[in-house]
Amino acid sequence: MLEKIKEEYQDEDFLKAEGFDEAIIGVEENTMRLIYSVSKCIKILCRDMNEDEAIQHFNFNVSGNHVGEKTPIWCFDKF
Repeated sequence: MLEKIKEEYQDEDFLKAEGFDEAIIGVEENTMRLIYSVSKCIKILCRDMNEDEAIQHFNFNVSGNHVGEKTPIWCFDKF
C-alpha cells in the first residue's frame, strides 16, 4: 500500500510510524496523513510480544505520540 501511495502522491512527504509499513491502509487527502490499521499494528507487535503487551505498547508508545500536523491517523478497526 505504501508504494501505491508514494506513486500517487509523489510530491508529498508523509510521516511514517517506524516498523508499521505493513499496517498502512490509506491516506487522508485533506491533511495528507497516512492511515494505519490498529489491528494490523497489534499483529506486527505480536511477533515479539504477547497480545496484552502489544496493545499496551501500542497505546503508550505508538498511538499516544503526537508529532505535529502530519501525525498518522490510527483506524481502530476490530482485531
